[in-house]
Amino acid sequence: MSDFFEDLGKKLSDAAAEIGKRTEDTLEIQKLKSDIRSLKRANERDYIDIGKIVYEKYQNGEVVDGDISVLCEAVDKRDVQMGDLKAEIAKIKEEA
Repeated sequence: MSDFFEDLGKKLSDAAAEIGKRTEDTLEIQKLKSDIRSLKRANERDYIDIGKIVYEKYQNGEVVDGDISVLCEAVDKRDVQMGDLKAEIAKIKEEA
């Protein structure tokens, strides 16, 4: 009978150790995933900053690559469209 309790105790102890290890692994994985997300967000901010720098160069008349120039022109067109839409909103508000 004592062998039964010793075996049971060992199994419970082993199971608790395994659960503890899995919990540690899960927490470590979540921390690493969080670190990856933080790095991705930092990259996205840098991409945005790069884009702003290139666009400013375009606006200042500095030579930019043809593909980039096309994108900058598209941004300019959308800026004009947004201005038109804002004017339309203002007009509607004035009439109300």
